[in-house]
Amino acid sequence: MMQLNRRRFLAATAAAAAAPVLPLSALPGDSGAIKLAVATYSLRNFKRPEAIKMIQQLQVKFADVKEFHLALTDSPEQLKQGAKEFHDAGIKIIAGGNITLRTPEEMKRGFEYAKACGMPTIVCAPTQDVLPAIEKLAKEYKIKIAIHNHGPEDKYFQTPHSVYEAVKNMDPLMGLCIDIGHTSRTGADIVESIVEAGPRLHEVHMKDLKDKMDKASQCAVGEGVLPIPAIFKQLAKQKYKGYCSLEYEINVKDPLPGMQKSFDYMRKLIVDLKLG
Repeated sequence: MMQLNRRRFLAATAAAAAAPVLPLSALPGDSGAIKLAVATYSLRNFKRPEAIKMIQQLQVKFADVKEFHLALTDSPEQLKQGAKEFHDAGIKIIAGGNITLRTPEEMKRGFEYAKACGMPTIVCAPTQDVLPAIEKLAKEYKIKIAIHNHGPEDKYFQTPHSVYEAVKNMDPLMGLCIDIGHTSRTGADIVESIVEAGPRLHEVHMKDLKDKMDKASQCAVGEGVLPIPAIFKQLAKQKYKGYCSLEYEINVKDPLPGMQKSFDYMRKLIVDLKLG
């Protein structure tokens, strides 16, 4: 196993070194109406150094970091050093999660973790009854909360609407992370969900499905049936301030080809729709 991991690391490093390096600021999705990020859950089979090299190869400058790459059990000093590795590679940490926030201990640990990592947003999947306690900590730490909907299987927040109804009268720091794949599988309209969320939309998890009701049909963005152009148009229309983070959950042993296809499609779309 160690030999396999080492071979994957060396291959990723070599590929990143061989890839043509363009000025990141010149790429669509780095600024403007639509900013593209990597949700590092996509790279969960790879250690932090490998994941960083792979994000560099994709030429993405923003990351929503999962605990595989900044461990919740690390000390604040270790987390700061780990976050620095992303920063030194030209990658800004824009969020972290999903982070479990369901008990007082988990909440305190989660907010201290986000603080140590320099995360401005926590993506999470709490229960309704703990939201007041989370709101209090969000105001104390000045960190945004993006509650992630998880589709038909979720006991608490299946749709973006269910999240919006729970947070609409809370502090503006309390908001949504709309997962467009999970939203589609509930039968909810993704674009209407974005409209309803308005300024409470703190992050979007991007993916695509060949069958809008089938989780197992995930594919590279642009190869499925989800309304990606309409999503981007609406985000731009309402002057969305957050990030569109690719959460590529398939092909875990070799995710880069599908991720690259996804970013190529989204970048071309940004140009074609004049959203850059």
